[in-house]
Amino acid sequence: MTIIVHGQALLTTRPDGTVAEHRDVGVVVEGATIAAILPFDGLTRRYPDVRIVGDGRDVILPGFVNAHHHVGLTPLQLGSPDMPLELWWITRMLCRAVDPYLDTLYGAFDMISSGITTVQHIHGWVPGTLDTVAAASENILRAYDDVGMRVSYCYAVREQNRLVYQDDAAFVDSLPRDLQGPMRSWFDRFRTSLDDMIALFEQLHERHGGKSRTRIQLAPANLHWCSDKALDRIALAAEGKDVRLHMHLLETAYQKEYARRRANGASAVEHLQSLGLLGPRMTLGHGTWLNQTDIELVARTGTCICHNCSSNMRLRSGLAPLNHFKAAGITTAIGLDEAGINDDRDMFQEMRLVLRAHRTPGMDDTVPTTADVFRMATTGGAQTTDFAGAIGSLEVGKAADLVLLDWDGLSQPYLDPLTGRLDAVVQRGRRDHVRTVVCDGRVIFDGGRFTQVDQAAAMRQLHDQLQSALSNDEVERRKLSQALLPHVRRFYARYVDPSRHEPFYRQSSRL
Repeated sequence: MTIIVHGQALLTTRPDGTVAEHRDVGVVVEGATIAAILPFDGLTRRYPDVRIVGDGRDVILPGFVNAHHHVGLTPLQLGSPDMPLELWWITRMLCRAVDPYLDTLYGAFDMISSGITTVQHIHGWVPGTLDTVAAASENILRAYDDVGMRVSYCYAVREQNRLVYQDDAAFVDSLPRDLQGPMRSWFDRFRTSLDDMIALFEQLHERHGGKSRTRIQLAPANLHWCSDKALDRIALAAEGKDVRLHMHLLETAYQKEYARRRANGASAVEHLQSLGLLGPRMTLGHGTWLNQTDIELVARTGTCICHNCSSNMRLRSGLAPLNHFKAAGITTAIGLDEAGINDDRDMFQEMRLVLRAHRTPGMDDTVPTTADVFRMATTGGAQTTDFAGAIGSLEVGKAADLVLLDWDGLSQPYLDPLTGRLDAVVQRGRRDHVRTVVCDGRVIFDGGRFTQVDQAAAMRQLHDQLQSALSNDEVERRKLSQALLPHVRRFYARYVDPSRHEPFYRQSSRL
């Protein structure tokens, strides 16, 4: 099928990183691919019977890429308040069990309506056997397929130190006797081995890896969660299937200290380099506590970083040294993680947060520009997925992933002509300005309505499922979470020497 997407202007990132603007264009979409980008005048004569999408008043953008995502219903919605990351993991134990298909649809509705067409879905920790985890994975992939969104999926590999930065058995032994049994039972719920998790990747890659809107990647969850043996296995599997990797790293000062102890004084980044894991295949999620040497190594190896600004703020992890990533020329993406600053997945809000959070004092040009942030949300995000080269910008031959933004609504009641469209889009755009979303050549959102899935019916079903009483397992997990919190606080109380771990952004933002 052929359609023409018509807008008063089109914004897209060029290969050199600058943003191009084309006026009064028609994007000719044939099947799932952009066949031409031409002045609209005359296109209707060349394509007399083709459907026109858009009335010529909107601004056309590439579909955004959420390069780091986990869940649908947010932890806050499920009863887990924002806390420092290492304590927040304890409160996550109390979250209710949610149907993975409906939960994924909920997140997808949120993302698509803010212009996101591609998501890097890093699946968390699922209790049960390999069959249980595989079934959950299939339901997540089915949800994205049904709603029409593009997904790069990976199941996060964890095989050690699953709750604190200490061996599981040693942590259990450190607890009061009355908590040791419940804690062992909680660990026993997770029955997938390292072999199982590699087998899951291979199974999903075989079934889904070649689909037009689905890619299967690998995710070593974090340095503390993976032994060197596991990291070696994951690296070999990724190389064997030629897929990318996405790994949380140095999200907090506690993780920086864990790496120092584990690697005999080396940094987490240096340790990954010693294992051969850095390079264009690898994306580091967060990177909040990278130092200058780490940043230079990341840049030199072509490793990517996904910046999760809202998450870092909400969980008190720190402010990533984004200005130094920019200065080093590192490919950087934007991730909304569990949820953005407003507890949703609004890419426009997140772009503005990234733009504003790193405006350090001074008059130099090191702070992010609107073009930098736009690039992070589009081509930067694309580079962290196995869709790299096919998405992220609007060019002939690339995937037809487009967003139509209501320019009249964005610019009302007045916008001075001196304000460029890119500046206006990044600094004033809102999700309610998103008029139409096209993914893989299909209109999947139009005029506030999802075209592939009945949103209202799916949300009623999700709501109804969560009206049931807590299960016995959910009740026990809530009790365990509350009882554990003071012991975990005590574990971390003297874990970090503040003089050793001054935040890099604080060291480097002085005039």
